[in-house]
Amino acid sequence: MSIQISPVTSADVEAVAALARIVWQDAYPGIITQAQIDFMLEQRYNAPRLREELAMADIWWDKATVDGELAAFASTLPGTAAGEMKLDKLYVDPARQRLGLGGRLIAHVSQRALGLGCDTLMLAVNKRNERAISVYKKHGFVVRDAVRVDIGNDFVMDDFIMAKSLR
Repeated sequence: MSIQISPVTSADVEAVAALARIVWQDAYPGIITQAQIDFMLEQRYNAPRLREELAMADIWWDKATVDGELAAFASTLPGTAAGEMKLDKLYVDPARQRLGLGGRLIAHVSQRALGLGCDTLMLAVNKRNERAISVYKKHGFVVRDAVRVDIGNDFVMDDFIMAKSLR
Protein backbone atom coordinates (compact mmCIF):
# COMPACT_ATOMS: atom_id res chain seq x y z
CA MET A 1 0.00 0.00 0.00
CA SER A 2 1.49 3.31 -1.14
CA ILE A 3 0.31 6.42 0.77
CA GLN A 4 1.22 9.83 -0.59
CA ILE A 5 0.36 13.33 0.64
CA SER A 6 0.38 16.12 -1.92
CA PRO A 7 -1.41 19.39 -2.68
CA VAL A 8 -4.95 19.25 -4.02
CA THR A 9 -5.07 20.60 -7.59
CA SER A 10 -7.85 21.96 -9.74
CA ALA A 11 -8.06 18.53 -11.40
CA ASP A 12 -9.01 17.05 -7.98
CA VAL A 13 -12.00 19.33 -7.33
CA GLU A 14 -14.74 16.92 -8.44
CA ALA A 15 -13.14 13.99 -6.58
CA VAL A 16 -12.80 16.07 -3.40
CA ALA A 17 -16.46 17.14 -3.59
CA ALA A 18 -17.54 13.53 -4.19
CA LEU A 19 -15.46 12.27 -1.25
CA ALA A 20 -16.88 15.02 0.97
CA ARG A 21 -20.40 13.80 0.17
CA ILE A 22 -19.47 10.18 0.96
CA VAL A 23 -17.90 11.16 4.29
CA TRP A 24 -20.74 13.48 5.29
CA GLN A 25 -23.38 10.85 4.43
CA ASP A 26 -21.50 8.42 6.65
CA ALA A 27 -20.83 10.77 9.56
CA TYR A 28 -23.66 13.28 9.90
CA PRO A 29 -27.08 11.57 9.59
CA GLY A 30 -28.47 11.52 13.12
CA ILE A 31 -26.28 14.49 14.07
CA ILE A 32 -27.70 17.09 11.68
CA THR A 33 -30.61 16.92 9.24
CA GLN A 34 -30.23 15.82 5.63
CA ALA A 35 -31.32 19.33 4.63
CA GLN A 36 -28.41 20.81 6.60
CA ILE A 37 -25.98 18.23 5.17
CA ASP A 38 -27.05 19.18 1.63
CA PHE A 39 -26.90 22.92 2.41
CA MET A 40 -23.41 22.71 3.91
CA LEU A 41 -22.03 20.48 1.15
CA GLU A 42 -23.31 22.87 -1.51
CA GLN A 43 -22.00 25.85 0.45
CA ARG A 44 -18.51 24.42 1.06
CA TYR A 45 -17.81 22.01 -1.79
CA ASN A 46 -19.15 23.61 -4.95
CA ALA A 47 -16.55 23.60 -7.72
CA PRO A 48 -16.19 27.40 -8.07
CA ARG A 49 -15.59 27.82 -4.32
CA LEU A 50 -13.05 25.00 -4.21
CA ARG A 51 -11.16 26.42 -7.19
CA GLU A 52 -11.23 29.88 -5.60
CA GLU A 53 -9.79 28.50 -2.36
CA LEU A 54 -7.10 26.56 -4.25
CA ALA A 55 -5.96 29.85 -5.79
CA MET A 56 -5.69 31.63 -2.42
CA ALA A 57 -2.22 31.98 -0.91
CA ASP A 58 -3.41 31.56 2.68
CA ILE A 59 -5.56 28.43 2.32
CA TRP A 60 -3.82 25.10 1.88
CA TRP A 61 -5.53 21.96 0.56
CA ASP A 62 -3.77 18.61 0.90
CA LYS A 63 -4.81 15.15 -0.18
CA ALA A 64 -3.79 11.67 0.85
CA THR A 65 -3.86 9.06 -1.86
CA VAL A 66 -3.65 5.32 -1.38
CA ASP A 67 -2.22 3.52 -4.39
CA GLY A 68 -2.99 6.62 -6.46
CA GLU A 69 -6.64 6.97 -5.38
CA LEU A 70 -7.97 9.89 -3.31
CA ALA A 71 -8.61 8.61 0.21
CA ALA A 72 -8.57 11.72 2.42
CA PHE A 73 -8.12 15.46 2.34
CA ALA A 74 -7.47 18.40 4.65
CA SER A 75 -7.76 22.15 4.39
CA THR A 76 -5.95 24.62 6.63
CA LEU A 77 -5.88 28.39 6.99
CA PRO A 78 -4.60 30.95 9.46
CA GLY A 79 -6.56 30.92 12.71
CA THR A 80 -8.28 33.96 14.15
CA ALA A 81 -5.69 34.29 16.93
CA ALA A 82 -2.01 35.01 16.38
CA GLY A 83 0.14 31.90 16.30
CA GLU A 84 -2.76 29.61 15.36
CA MET A 85 -3.46 27.54 12.26
CA LYS A 86 -7.01 26.29 11.72
CA LEU A 87 -7.58 22.75 10.51
CA ASP A 88 -10.75 23.70 8.65
CA LYS A 89 -11.46 20.33 7.04
CA LEU A 90 -10.20 16.80 7.60
CA TYR A 91 -12.08 13.97 5.97
CA VAL A 92 -11.13 10.33 5.39
CA ASP A 93 -13.04 7.94 3.14
CA PRO A 94 -15.01 5.64 5.49
CA ALA A 95 -13.67 2.63 3.55
CA ARG A 96 -10.10 3.77 4.29
CA GLN A 97 -10.43 4.82 7.92
CA ARG A 98 -8.11 3.28 10.50
CA LEU A 99 -5.15 3.29 8.09
CA GLY A 100 -3.54 6.30 9.77
CA LEU A 101 -4.44 8.72 6.98
CA GLY A 102 -6.01 11.29 9.30
CA GLY A 103 -2.99 11.17 11.58
CA ARG A 104 -0.63 11.61 8.64
CA LEU A 105 -2.57 14.62 7.41
CA ILE A 106 -2.61 16.11 10.93
CA ALA A 107 1.17 15.64 11.14
CA HIS A 108 1.61 17.18 7.69
CA VAL A 109 -0.45 20.29 8.43
CA SER A 110 1.19 20.59 11.87
CA GLN A 111 4.60 20.81 10.18
CA ARG A 112 3.29 23.52 7.86
CA ALA A 113 1.88 25.43 10.84
CA LEU A 114 5.20 25.23 12.68
CA GLY A 115 7.03 26.37 9.57
CA LEU A 116 4.75 29.41 9.42
CA GLY A 117 5.46 30.26 13.07
CA CYS A 118 2.27 28.84 14.55
CA ASP A 119 2.38 27.02 17.86
CA THR A 120 -1.26 25.86 17.95
CA LEU A 121 -3.45 23.86 15.59
CA MET A 122 -7.16 24.39 16.22
CA LEU A 123 -10.41 23.14 14.71
CA ALA A 124 -14.17 23.12 15.11
CA VAL A 125 -16.05 19.83 15.38
CA ASN A 126 -19.75 19.13 15.86
CA LYS A 127 -20.42 18.44 19.55
CA ARG A 128 -22.28 15.24 18.64
CA ASN A 129 -19.62 13.86 16.26
CA GLU A 130 -18.19 11.48 18.85
CA ARG A 131 -16.09 9.50 16.35
CA ALA A 132 -14.25 12.61 15.17
CA ILE A 133 -13.84 13.99 18.69
CA SER A 134 -12.24 10.73 19.84
CA VAL A 135 -9.83 10.80 16.87
CA TYR A 136 -8.86 14.39 17.59
CA LYS A 137 -8.31 13.60 21.29
CA LYS A 138 -6.11 10.64 20.27
CA HIS A 139 -3.97 13.12 18.31
CA GLY A 140 -3.56 15.52 21.22
CA PHE A 141 -6.42 17.96 20.74
CA VAL A 142 -8.37 19.17 23.77
CA VAL A 143 -11.70 20.99 23.95
CA ARG A 144 -11.07 24.70 24.44
CA ASP A 145 -14.52 26.21 23.91
CA ALA A 146 -18.06 25.58 22.68
CA VAL A 147 -19.78 27.73 20.06
CA ARG A 148 -23.06 27.97 18.16
CA VAL A 149 -22.72 29.66 14.77
CA ASP A 150 -25.65 30.66 12.56
CA ILE A 151 -24.77 29.59 9.00
CA GLY A 152 -28.00 30.70 7.33
CA ASN A 153 -31.19 28.93 6.19
CA ASP A 154 -32.13 28.47 9.88
CA PHE A 155 -29.12 26.16 10.39
CA VAL A 156 -26.47 26.38 13.08
CA MET A 157 -23.16 24.71 13.69
CA ASP A 158 -23.06 23.55 17.31
CA ASP A 159 -19.36 22.91 17.75
CA PHE A 160 -16.53 22.34 20.13
CA ILE A 161 -13.39 24.30 19.43
CA MET A 162 -10.46 21.96 19.97
CA ALA A 163 -6.79 22.88 20.02
CA LYS A 164 -3.44 21.13 20.05
CA SER A 165 -0.15 22.64 21.09
CA LEU A 166 2.55 22.12 18.46
CA ARG A 167 5.46 22.94 20.79
